[in-house]
Amino acid sequence: MSLGLLESQLRLKVFGRLQVIRQHLRMTNHTVKDGECLLTKAGCAGVITLNRPKALNALNLGMIRLIYPQLGLWEEDPETYLVIIKGVGGKAFCAGGDIRAVTDAGKAGDRLAQDFFREEYILNNAIGTYKKPYVALIDGITMGGGVGLSVHGHFRVASENTLFAMPETAIGLFPDVGGGYFLPRLPGKLGLYLALTGFRLKGSDVQKAGIATHFVESEKIPSLEQDLVAMKCPSKENVADVLDSYHNKSYAAQDKPFVLAEHLDKINSLFSASSVEAIIENLRCDGSSFALKQLQTLSTMSPTSLKITFRQLKEGSSMSLQEVLTMEYRLSQACMKGYDFYEGVRAVEEPEGQVPPNSCTVASAPTTQWLTQDMMLKGLQKMNVIKAPGPDGIHPEPGSDICTVAFVSDILKLAFISFD
Repeated sequence: MSLGLLESQLRLKVFGRLQVIRQHLRMTNHTVKDGECLLTKAGCAGVITLNRPKALNALNLGMIRLIYPQLGLWEEDPETYLVIIKGVGGKAFCAGGDIRAVTDAGKAGDRLAQDFFREEYILNNAIGTYKKPYVALIDGITMGGGVGLSVHGHFRVASENTLFAMPETAIGLFPDVGGGYFLPRLPGKLGLYLALTGFRLKGSDVQKAGIATHFVESEKIPSLEQDLVAMKCPSKENVADVLDSYHNKSYAAQDKPFVLAEHLDKINSLFSASSVEAIIENLRCDGSSFALKQLQTLSTMSPTSLKITFRQLKEGSSMSLQEVLTMEYRLSQACMKGYDFYEGVRAVEEPEGQVPPNSCTVASAPTTQWLTQDMMLKGLQKMNVIKAPGPDGIHPEPGSDICTVAFVSDILKLAFISFD
């Protein structure tokens, strides 16, 4: 392959990645309007419908505050046997969280920058520990906050319309919503690869990667939903049987090889290094077309985010979901005190070809030595970010200020430098 052709392909990939990230940023405000999140009962199931199609069903704080208490009510309701969550509009399940509102709040020192992450992660933990079958119909774009609403549940049903991505390293953040838990538990180094590069998985590849549990053609999902809600007192096994039946009939998807199948050996080898710098060196030394593409992709990401993400997944591989969400909450608040996140969002929203100033490389980004296990786990025995809500159903009891980020020291603040 000629160098010119490779450069053209890389430019197209970068443009496509920017489009995905912009979809991830299509958020507006943190209030919920009538009809944006529908909570209904259908047969034996509680049904959550994300109803913001013009915003690609983006998740805002108001929606979180509706969903969380309702999950608790359905969990205790003897007439509710499972929960189904879906999006409307035909394009997206949920394209992400309320990033614009969070960046505005962070700049202004508004409490929303704390509340959104905290309450989103509380919801993620509730989904991950839910007692009843939880079925996410991820029929469309599923990124960021949408991943948090789906991946921790018992069942995730992808379709040919599904597009999965965790593009946070491109905006100065990290793959949160429990990414530190589920990504390192994917086969080999696939999770680390997806986390660092933001690689997009589509259709049946989302199931083949282990992110979705089932694949069903989009046109059959309404029928699947009808069969699920029509069951009489179903157990988790009964729900699994119905999903398996639909999945097993999707022969076309099963015959298609995994999009990364031919590269898995290289991914496992090149991304098995002990640091981001070592991964970069592995890619350079390999020199293959695949390796050079990954090198180019990583060069567009925030070096600080890459290093945080690397350590996040390393530590998260041996943590519980609750511990990971605690760590990620603290990391999110550190990012709110830094620079990369705000500048990353701004850079993505700039017209193509406008290059932000003060660029730096991975080699010049801060070392991960400051991000020690002691710092990430500090206070876990004394303070738990993921804790029972207060009397209003979501906020903590007065006096239990779980927004304190004890580990944000001067050295941590200095670690967040410009990546662009």
